[in-house]
Amino acid sequence: MVWVSMVVASLQIQSNHSYSHICLVQDISQRKQAEQQLAESERSKSVLLSHLPGLAYRTKYDPDWTVLYVSDGCKNLTGYEPASLVGNRDISFNELIVPSYRQAIREEWERVLPLHQTFTYEYEIIKADGQRVWVWETGQGYYTQRGEVQELEGIILDISDRKKVEQELTFHNEHDLLTGLYNRRHLENLLHEDIQLHACLKRAVVAVNLSALHTASMTYGFQYTQEIIKKVATALLVLSNEQCLLCKTHEYRFSFYVKNYREKQDLIDFCKRISSLLETFLIIEGINWGIGIVEIGRDATKDVEQLLRNLLVASEQALQQLHGQSSYCFFDTEMEERLYREEEITAELSRIAAGEGSGSLFLNYQPIFELASNKIVGFEALARLQISSLGLISPLQFIPITEKTKLIIPLGDSIILQALRFLNTLHGKGYHNIVMSINISAIQLLKHDFTANLLRMIKAMQVDPRCICLEITESVFASNYQDINRVLGQLQSMGIQIAIDDFGTGYSSLARERELNINCLKIDKFFIDKLMTLTDEEAITGDIISLAHKLGHCVVAEGIEHERQLQYLRKFGCDKIQGYLISRPVDEKAALSLLEAQAHIPSKD
Repeated sequence: MVWVSMVVASLQIQSNHSYSHICLVQDISQRKQAEQQLAESERSKSVLLSHLPGLAYRTKYDPDWTVLYVSDGCKNLTGYEPASLVGNRDISFNELIVPSYRQAIREEWERVLPLHQTFTYEYEIIKADGQRVWVWETGQGYYTQRGEVQELEGIILDISDRKKVEQELTFHNEHDLLTGLYNRRHLENLLHEDIQLHACLKRAVVAVNLSALHTASMTYGFQYTQEIIKKVATALLVLSNEQCLLCKTHEYRFSFYVKNYREKQDLIDFCKRISSLLETFLIIEGINWGIGIVEIGRDATKDVEQLLRNLLVASEQALQQLHGQSSYCFFDTEMEERLYREEEITAELSRIAAGEGSGSLFLNYQPIFELASNKIVGFEALARLQISSLGLISPLQFIPITEKTKLIIPLGDSIILQALRFLNTLHGKGYHNIVMSINISAIQLLKHDFTANLLRMIKAMQVDPRCICLEITESVFASNYQDINRVLGQLQSMGIQIAIDDFGTGYSSLARERELNINCLKIDKFFIDKLMTLTDEEAITGDIISLAHKLGHCVVAEGIEHERQLQYLRKFGCDKIQGYLISRPVDEKAALSLLEAQAHIPSKD
């Protein structure tokens, strides 16, 4: 079957023929198919436009975007009937656009039309009821044969829901959910922008460090600290303005981004105002705070991460200083050098732990002298660090770094092996009763395989466990008391002696002294130094010795430097001493020489 078109016309001729009409029949199947396709296309377009969350348009390219055609979706999107916009009858489309977008939209059309590119833009329009909605428009030009723009065609969709989600995501991305303040990410972005665009602008970042709240959280619970944080945010927000933006940059830290201040004193006064606001309720809660300041000059680092790290260092330093309740600290060159030094030490310790690097971790040995026999009966192994670029590093510097970075685990094993190797050497030379004291941190003790690993090293070095004394500071009992005491009990069962180092200045363990699995107390140098200024009746060192003896512990006094201290300790029955009066820490060769000489300290007679 095919479609045909038939045209019939009568013939007016003078003839005797029997026919009187002429008929033309044409095959129009292709035309009918095209008509059907066009009808289907129009139907599909109509269905599409009726379900479009917006409108389709055709406009003139003039200042008002005069509408030539607009789909029925115009009513839902703009609140106006389509006829109201056609020919600008009641309102022009340009008037629907929020004024702040009009110029930018026109400039974008002017840019893409000469290039025959597609126009795409997001902006806001004002509906008939005054409501603002976000729309997304995409369109293109319709050109004459000469290439001149004749009309514009396109669609405009309502994207208000999408924009709402985007705005919520943006808010969450740049704001702290608890306080509603800008977060660290937003501050970082601001710093990046200003470093690039406003390098000459006088700026500073001021951090309020409330890390003491971490301990309070463990005591009083999470909800308690959250309420404190919200109170702090509310109090500090009073100081925030266009030139002083408040951000919450960490769980327990707030930061102000200060611009256009005049001089350093302005920042100091600002810190005092911060403290004045905080002390009204934080002092009552027993919570300290520290304020760190980093000034951002023209020569400041462009590494924002480093800048904020410097800020943390300054605020932590301020928290440790605790000069009253308004402690603040500027990050300066000295602090920066100390920070770089710490980084270099950390890097070298990591290399040493990995068996690489040019530095060395070695031991010196300080003699422990028994007063009753006037003989050296042991040595304390003291770690030393040598780095080619920095020289000899104090243990007070590198030991805290090893604990903070957990490098104390591999490096501690190395220290133990060196000490046991020297103890093996001493036994080989006939000094079988010499005891080697080794300092151990809580991190090492609480490692699940510490005891088994130590036992393997003792067997490998072939030394007597009874000639080993492990020294721990009393502060380790402040937490994990039961676990640590259990491990110490296991070590004692192996024959190893346990001593509390720096006794009397840390965790007050006297109340539980009988429960501790220890053999010896080492009196801190603080009490020994007092013997130089106090009378025998005023000093309490003798009482500490007496108490330790009643509990069945031997006593070692550290830091003996003067004869007067020695005489006092003899008088009150101290068992052993160590200090510069006997000997400074020495290397293995010098330690052996001391044993060979067995230098005697003169008695009080």
